[in-house]
Amino acid sequence: MLFSLPSGRFAPIAAAGLVAACLISMSFATSLAAQSSSSNPAAQQGASLSSSGSNSGSSSAPPSGQVAYKQEKSPSLVDPDGPSIALTTSETVFTVAAALNACGYNDGLAESEPIRMEIRNSVDKVLAGSESAREKRDKVCLYIQQHNLTGTIRDVTQYISLALYLTPPPDLEISTDLYDMPPDATQVADILPVLRDFAAAVDLHGIWLIHHRDYELISSSLHDSLTKMILSTSYYLKMPVPGYDGRRFLVVVEPMLSPDTINARIYGADYVDIVSPRHGVIPMNEVRHTYLHYLIEPLLLQRRDSMDRFVPLLKLVQDAPIDYQYKSNVASLTIECLIKAIEARTMDTGVTPYVPPPDATREDFEKIQSAKNAVAEKMERVRQARVDHDMNQGWVFTSYFYHEMLSFEKGPSSLSDVIGEMVYSMDVQHEAHLIRQIDFDPTVDPDVLSRSKPRRIEGLDLAENDIERGDLKSAVSLAQTALASPSSVPGQGAGRADFILARVAIMTGQPTQAIDNFQKAVAASHEPRIVAWSHIYLGRMLDLECRRDQAIAEYKAALAARDGQLDTRLAAQRGLRAAYAVNGHSCEVDQSDDSDNPPPAQPSNSGAAPATSDPVAAPN
Repeated sequence: MLFSLPSGRFAPIAAAGLVAACLISMSFATSLAAQSSSSNPAAQQGASLSSSGSNSGSSSAPPSGQVAYKQEKSPSLVDPDGPSIALTTSETVFTVAAALNACGYNDGLAESEPIRMEIRNSVDKVLAGSESAREKRDKVCLYIQQHNLTGTIRDVTQYISLALYLTPPPDLEISTDLYDMPPDATQVADILPVLRDFAAAVDLHGIWLIHHRDYELISSSLHDSLTKMILSTSYYLKMPVPGYDGRRFLVVVEPMLSPDTINARIYGADYVDIVSPRHGVIPMNEVRHTYLHYLIEPLLLQRRDSMDRFVPLLKLVQDAPIDYQYKSNVASLTIECLIKAIEARTMDTGVTPYVPPPDATREDFEKIQSAKNAVAEKMERVRQARVDHDMNQGWVFTSYFYHEMLSFEKGPSSLSDVIGEMVYSMDVQHEAHLIRQIDFDPTVDPDVLSRSKPRRIEGLDLAENDIERGDLKSAVSLAQTALASPSSVPGQGAGRADFILARVAIMTGQPTQAIDNFQKAVAASHEPRIVAWSHIYLGRMLDLECRRDQAIAEYKAALAARDGQLDTRLAAQRGLRAAYAVNGHSCEVDQSDDSDNPPPAQPSNSGAAPATSDPVAAPN
């Protein structure tokens, strides 16, 4: 509930005392995950490929002529009678992603398709009208918070791994034995009881049915670009698009996840990419990387024995920054290097192709040829720079395969026909000499499947950053711009802008203005976190004014907002147990002669607290 100002003036509080008081222990919890996702598609010991990376193949050599991958149980969304390559949606993945969003997963929200916010609003509407639904949401959120162990995107992707092995709602049962699942999924499998309760309480199935058509339209809009990628890749490799061979390449569209990340998984014979579009586009280069693994891994793993002679070269890459799995598994290293060579050969160099003038004559032939060669050389320099970079990272066979692909392009044979010769023809001694000349980089680029684009800080996110840096003037300007023209500034609307202005008012010793803005934030915001923390700030300010009854009402209102985050609940409960106080301030005085003017907090000796002392981060 909002409290109204008394008929008299709100008693003045010394700026420094107010700042010091209201900025103690008010930090928001960090977001559920960082900007990155997913896993590395090569690996060891035949383990399922999870968000931490593993292997698509067994470490032991297979019988001659057989593909070397462990036949783990397929994810539940894989249709055993369906096509080998598919673009699809999944209600199970939606259910898990919606629960993550309800618990503060905001990564990539500003760049997501509008449907993500529409679904979040639908869930928030149910939560606002149901105490039971809020209680069930809180249990899910508490579980998620307790299992945020790494502070990285893996805190989110473990739930995506789990979703792939669940039966459809409402059952949400594990579809296979736990030991057949990726390890990261088993670590959070006991969320299922509270997840089922939450899904039922907010009727996620009904929300899914309402928006399923939208999902299908988004999926259909991606069909042509995905098909073009598959056909162009198969055309370059001179290989037919794979038919049914017991293996699957699946692209799952889920707009409730961040478009900055791609969740890539390889489970035995199943290759799965979970993507979220941005402005109708998915990160096709990353999807293609998984597709190349799908095409190439069987070709090389069939020839594992012929790669045994590469093993001594592993000793030469021990100082490279690449993951240990590539330093210890020559098949994994070879697969990744061949894929990087193909990507270098087919990359967009950014160089504009040469187009001969339409009125050219025979006399212009030499000039045209010279111009074409100059453009080709420029493109080649860009590609070679990419190869050199990969070599310095530790992908030490990339240069060899790059030049082999040059020869491959000139011939009629498919990659499946020449791959054996490529492997057999490598001069190990020559490659060892080249590797010894490499001065490895200190760090390796994230794998293409786990790479996330840095999120551009703008709008109200930038205002939050300005507060952290102490640039209060800029923060106020951005917040006021958002209030004047909400559509021009990314963020969470007027409520968040008022919340930012209120915090700046606290830091600049303007308590009356802070109260006004916190009240406006409560009235305007639909974000439980902003509402809850506005009430907590108001409660603490009232405690400092010795208005305990009104402060208690604010703390209760903070709990009623059902933010679902542990720090919010603890702060509100702490306020209910005892009045907020700071050194030099006490309400334990006789106010009989001055009841309308409670004593102010005593100012700090150090003067006003600096702006950078505000630890409150952008609401999740």
